[in-house]
Amino acid sequence: MSSARATDARADATRPAAGAAVPAGAPTVPGTGEGGERRARRPRRRRPRGGSGSPSQPQPQPDSATTTPRLAEDGPEPAPTFSDGDLDALAARLPDLSLRDEHRLARRLDTARRTRDTRARDRALAGIAAAVDESEARLAARRAAVPAVSYPPTLPVSARREDIAAAIRDHQVVVVAGETGSGKTTQIPKICLELGRGVRGLIGHTQPRRLAARTVAARIAEELGSEIGDTVGWKVRFTDQVGENTLVKLMTDGILLAELTGDRMLRQYDTLIIDEAHERSLNIDFILGYLAQLLPRRPDLKVIITSATIDPQRFASHFATPERPAPIVEVSGRSFPVEMRYRPVVDPDDPDADPDRDQLAAIADAVTELRREGPGDILVFLPGEREIRDTAEGLAKRQFPGIEILPLYARQTTAEQQRVFAPKQGSLGRRVVLATNVAETSLTVPGIRYVIDPGLARISRYSRRLKVQRLPIEKVSQASANQRAGRCGRVADGICIRLYAEDDFDARPEFTDPEILRTNLASVVLQMISLELGEITEFPFVDPPDRRSVDDGLALLHELGALDAAKGLTAVGRALASLPVDPRLGRMLVEADRNSCLREVLVIAAALSVQDPRERPTEQRQAADEKHARFAEDGSDFLAFRNLWTHVNELRQELSGSRFRRTLREEFLHYLRIREWQDLHAQLRSAARNAGMTLNDADASPDAVHTSVLAGLLSQIGLREAETKEYLGARGAKFMIFPGSSLAKKGPRWVMAAELVETSRLFARTVARIKPEWVEPLAGHLVKRTYSEPHWSRKRAAAVAVERVTLYGVPIVVDRTVDYGRIDPEVARELFVRHALVEGDWDTRHHFFHANRALLEDVEELEHRTRRRDLVVDEETLVAFYEARIPAHVVSGRHFDSWWRKNRDATLLDFTEDMLVTSAADGVDRSAYPDAVEAGGLTLPLSYAFEPGRAHDGVTVDVPVAALHQIDPTPFTWQVPGLREELVTALIKTLPKTLRRNFAPAPDHARAVLARLRDQDEPLLDGLERELGRMKNVTIPREAWELGRLPEHLTVTFRVVDEAGHEVTRGTDLEALRRELAPKVRAELAAAGVELERTGLTTWTIGTLPREHAIRRGRHTVTGYPGLVDRGASVDVRVWPTAAERDPAHHRGVRRLLLLDTPSPAKQVQRDLDNAARLALARNPHGSVAALLEDCTVCAADALVAAVGGPPFDERSYLRAQKVFREKLVPTTLRVLHAVRAVLDVRLRVQALLADTHRTPGVQAGLADVEAQLAALVGPGFATAAGASRLGDVARYLEAVERRIEKLRVDPVRDAEWTAQVRVVADEYAAELAALPPGVEPSPELREVRWMIEELRVSLYAHPMRTRYPVSIKRIQSAIDALPRA
Repeated sequence: MSSARATDARADATRPAAGAAVPAGAPTVPGTGEGGERRARRPRRRRPRGGSGSPSQPQPQPDSATTTPRLAEDGPEPAPTFSDGDLDALAARLPDLSLRDEHRLARRLDTARRTRDTRARDRALAGIAAAVDESEARLAARRAAVPAVSYPPTLPVSARREDIAAAIRDHQVVVVAGETGSGKTTQIPKICLELGRGVRGLIGHTQPRRLAARTVAARIAEELGSEIGDTVGWKVRFTDQVGENTLVKLMTDGILLAELTGDRMLRQYDTLIIDEAHERSLNIDFILGYLAQLLPRRPDLKVIITSATIDPQRFASHFATPERPAPIVEVSGRSFPVEMRYRPVVDPDDPDADPDRDQLAAIADAVTELRREGPGDILVFLPGEREIRDTAEGLAKRQFPGIEILPLYARQTTAEQQRVFAPKQGSLGRRVVLATNVAETSLTVPGIRYVIDPGLARISRYSRRLKVQRLPIEKVSQASANQRAGRCGRVADGICIRLYAEDDFDARPEFTDPEILRTNLASVVLQMISLELGEITEFPFVDPPDRRSVDDGLALLHELGALDAAKGLTAVGRALASLPVDPRLGRMLVEADRNSCLREVLVIAAALSVQDPRERPTEQRQAADEKHARFAEDGSDFLAFRNLWTHVNELRQELSGSRFRRTLREEFLHYLRIREWQDLHAQLRSAARNAGMTLNDADASPDAVHTSVLAGLLSQIGLREAETKEYLGARGAKFMIFPGSSLAKKGPRWVMAAELVETSRLFARTVARIKPEWVEPLAGHLVKRTYSEPHWSRKRAAAVAVERVTLYGVPIVVDRTVDYGRIDPEVARELFVRHALVEGDWDTRHHFFHANRALLEDVEELEHRTRRRDLVVDEETLVAFYEARIPAHVVSGRHFDSWWRKNRDATLLDFTEDMLVTSAADGVDRSAYPDAVEAGGLTLPLSYAFEPGRAHDGVTVDVPVAALHQIDPTPFTWQVPGLREELVTALIKTLPKTLRRNFAPAPDHARAVLARLRDQDEPLLDGLERELGRMKNVTIPREAWELGRLPEHLTVTFRVVDEAGHEVTRGTDLEALRRELAPKVRAELAAAGVELERTGLTTWTIGTLPREHAIRRGRHTVTGYPGLVDRGASVDVRVWPTAAERDPAHHRGVRRLLLLDTPSPAKQVQRDLDNAARLALARNPHGSVAALLEDCTVCAADALVAAVGGPPFDERSYLRAQKVFREKLVPTTLRVLHAVRAVLDVRLRVQALLADTHRTPGVQAGLADVEAQLAALVGPGFATAAGASRLGDVARYLEAVERRIEKLRVDPVRDAEWTAQVRVVADEYAAELAALPPGVEPSPELREVRWMIEELRVSLYAHPMRTRYPVSIKRIQSAIDALPRA
């Protein structure tokens, strides 16, 4: 049953027929009597109990079965005595009563027959006799009220009234088929009256629409000469115009359906006329099916089915019995010939046809063609409102003269619709009415002589895949096409232009599918289950619905929680059946009652059941939108109804009736729809109260309202996809928010929709933003839960999994972690045992657990040290141990704690070492894998890891950052004893093949050479090169070892840690770590030696400065080296990580302190210089004589410090040096100055030679090398750099440069050869300098190499000049090799 009609069906019948008594004990539903629904009570004055009501609202008669009648006014009289004959006489009078009285009194009579108490029996029979008398009187009055009947001779049905009457008299079911206008609707009730029908029961006459029920009732009453509510009455939702003497009752088919709830046998009717049966609505099909079941039990009931001439045989066959078929009486209509013209939009048979021609062009051409015909209006059928607007605009642009374009569709205002039906003014020209298929049969547009039929319509069709009601544009059936054509043959000859080919028409289906075959059946299914009509598939529908459609209806009811497992009604289902709304809306009300927001949701549910009262006239659309904008609510179209409701109620209280209507019109609100909304709201509120629901007093929150609404729309939620405007809906549907919604542009992530309608695409209408967490509690019986990635959670002490919850394919919960124990206890237990107990991934205080972990770690540590995996039992053994002792119900830490508290054996789960190790562990020498190593006076801990490929694989030594420069790397080159043989074997394998073949097999030679290497005070490679060379009489150079090929675990990793034991960095190259962390080491030592540090010293005030200072850092004691630091104007004391860094800095610091503590010799020296000396000294690289004198003074100070035995570390030594400085600084500075002058004189000559030498390409390289040598020898500060004792050598080196330049001019090739030889050792020297750690100065030995290179230059470039000592490239390289290494 469609939602709109299902709403009518339950809502229209809420009052009993006038004058109908309710049988005692008859089944009722809240708000209804036997005849249907009852009018809502209104406050009124009390009348005397015996007073009569108004004719239209008779008071129910007292039930004689429960109230003993008084037989006299002046006191009780004894009840008469009844014999069995009297009782039979009463029974014989019952068939002459009304059908309802006959049934009611027959039941009372049967009860009286079985009563043994004579007195009680006589009293009951007396009451029955009185009731029979009263019923006979009422029946006589009804029979007397039957009016005289006459028939309009112009109606075709009048000519066939005798045939129709005979068929009704002789058959229980009659089918009357006739065209529109034949008079069957108005005349058949009169024929029934002439046959005596309508006296014992009403003549019920159903209409598919409320407007038709009212107008037909008025027409029949007028022809019978009576008033509405007298002989003829009508009843629709909210209105009941049926009186006590009514014989003919017009009503909607929904009213008749609703009356079944209280009158299953329909005893208030003796005749039923089902009009417009060819429309095959859900209500009609349901009524026809129900009547097919009922008629065998009601042989007195006559049923007349009226239909257009569309397949009347189907109805006859439906009611036919083997004994008597249902007759068909056909009545011709009033019709004129209609000419059919086929004008396809694109004619397939015309090769010149424009393939781009559209429907609008075809309609315009058809209008042009029809304008050439005679006068008369044109009716154009179009699929929907949008197509009507587009066509109206398109025709208006063509400016046809004398043409008035009139749209006609359901959402128009009443005034706009009335323009179509109003009489045409004579001055107006031809009218072109653009209408939907509502004009096929439901409405007759006057003056139509021409029809243009594109052959399309929007047909409501349920999508079984999407589970939504769609409105696709489809080709109409042949029957609908003929109905359309028939609209132009009512007043004169007509012409119908079909915008499709005749072959297309012939190929179309003969009839439109009945609504029951193309709509959702949830309402029908709910009604049938509520009425206990048996199995749905066995119900005698005219066209049985597809089983899948029934299943979809059941599925929707299941979605709403209305059905239990046995497909019976739940409490929710019973509530839904009692509410006169679509099941979805009813579900909203049930949930609203739970959420204390029934007041708000009643308004919304009523609004969704009626046509939107907000009007949008075509010419004033923008103005209407502006007026309606005040009702908009952020994030919700539903709450806009609440706001509109509040606004209308406020207006109603403030304004008078006429002013109220005018204001509504000005604000583009439809008054009649507002009234309908209010009436339905009142009815829903009454039904909700009768169902036990309670209205909330306080305002409800928007979330509560939306949660309640969501309960009815679970399959109509949507999740926005990424950043698009498209939503993923149930069952893979994709939809967009309808453009008219306030949320269309905002695009919230989650929405629900009151309806999903497919037009050009699937659109969601009336939407609201929702939160996904609202869905799961409402849809617990619908959601699908999937679980993935079950794993152990240390935090929860339980196995967990990732849960994904979907509702019809829409993910409402993604990646939620849930306890896996309730889902799969067996897997959860396995994860608990394996991860928590065996692997130890559990935070617990159980003693056995920590004892077992400690023992297991001890034995596993042996595997890490020996790099073996066969010393400890495997994991499965431990799993089996626990599983054999722990009950099956223990699946998590919480379960275990509960069980363990009750366990009395505290040693049940204890490990022993014997059970953990294998026999292979007995052969392991644990002393070969020590816990620590001695290095640099420190005991450093070792750790082991057997994890190939990981950074910490192998042996790792922890080194305090402060001791990084103190430790000796030698012990670490030997590895631990347990890995030493493997290391030597691997080293032998890295040798080149020419050497490696001498030591095959490598393992045997590794053991042999280790036996010869007893002393481990030297690096391992030094010992291997010596002993292996001796064993095979070969020489193994250092570069022969390819250390990069060693397995990573055989190289010790240094893990540098801070005072707190936290890792700073790690690596296998100790020197690289020292360079990287030098600043941090200094910072650590400075922080540790803060008690020694001083700043701003200008004389010695620090007593004795220790040469070494022990510093405690964490668990280790490291050594720092205090010394002085030159700050220019003062001196500081700081601590150094090594003596090599401290000594040169301390020397400079002492020198600066002595110079600050001694008068400067500069003035005295300058005073003793003559002009020639001044001139010579002015040509210096320092930039000024003063800078040169400062350099000479510092150089002299270095000589004096050396003379006193080096820089002092105590005050006594310092004072001795101070005395020497004060006595000898001036003369020493003068001697240095004279030596410097000699150097500058030679430099001047070299510069002159360079300037005079022609720079040809052959000499260019040599001259560049000379200039570089000159800059290195005589630059700013050269005196201090060379030292006082070397200044004479510097002058000699410059003289050698003079000779080189002279030879270079003659033989540049030979000079280049000498330069290449020098470059060999110069590059090695540069490499040594570059390898020095930051902050470490060259050692004296390395500085001597520099002067050896200068002597080499003299021997090559200036031969036969003498050198200070014998020199060669080989001697220099030997000196480099002999340099001390850290």
